[in-house]
Amino acid sequence: MAELVPFAVPTESDKTLLVWELSSGPTAEALHHSLFTVFSRFGLLYSVRVFPNAAVAGPGFYAVIKFYSSRDAQRAQVACDRKLLFQKSPLRVCLGTRHKAVRHQTFALNSSQCQELANYYFGFNGWSKRIIKLQELSDLEERENEALEAPLEKQSLKFFCALEVVLLSYACRSPGVGIAEEPLDQLEEGPLSFLMKRKMAQKLAIQKALSDAFQKLSIVVLESGKIAVEYRPSEEIRDARSEEELHDIIQVYEDESAGIP
Repeated sequence: MAELVPFAVPTESDKTLLVWELSSGPTAEALHHSLFTVFSRFGLLYSVRVFPNAAVAGPGFYAVIKFYSSRDAQRAQVACDRKLLFQKSPLRVCLGTRHKAVRHQTFALNSSQCQELANYYFGFNGWSKRIIKLQELSDLEERENEALEAPLEKQSLKFFCALEVVLLSYACRSPGVGIAEEPLDQLEEGPLSFLMKRKMAQKLAIQKALSDAFQKLSIVVLESGKIAVEYRPSEEIRDARSEEELHDIIQVYEDESAGIP
């Protein structure tokens, strides 16, 4: 049976491992490193978190490990439960449990996590992004002429980005949009600071648009191990506009570019 791996924070219990009976000797940081080394062999990890035991449980630690793939989590549980992995005593490893009535909100991965997941399944050269438009929305020059109505303390740098994630091997293109804003303070801003904030606003807009584009994609892992892609346009694009408006923006931008000699 095929498994869908969305570009979303994994919250399902079958993607979560609980690791018990970690020794009290090593530090939490050392245990984190050891756990990551062992469990990342089974698949890409979203997170590894180490916690001290409750006082009633005695000294030691336990851990919560999240995979992007439930199949990888199950393989890791079977292979590691009650085994001597990196300490002298065996670990207890079990799949997470959750009440069926509990429903959790789905959260999008940030752009770095999206890229890590895409690189893992598609390869570094298996996908690319194409920036369609990066436009400033802040209109600072106009605001400077209206300083009494819009004092500099309340001004900000705002950028809009439209791009698409391209998966040529799967004949798939996914559009995304994002808006980012960086506040300005007249008491602190100099030319260098202004340029840095401008670049930061541009970078954040691109990152938001990239995350938005990946949200419409799901990785399909077949039983054979082969990978496919599912594209599902979202009903609502956060921090942006509708699909129709995005296509209008792209068309206008391409028409403007064609008119430049």
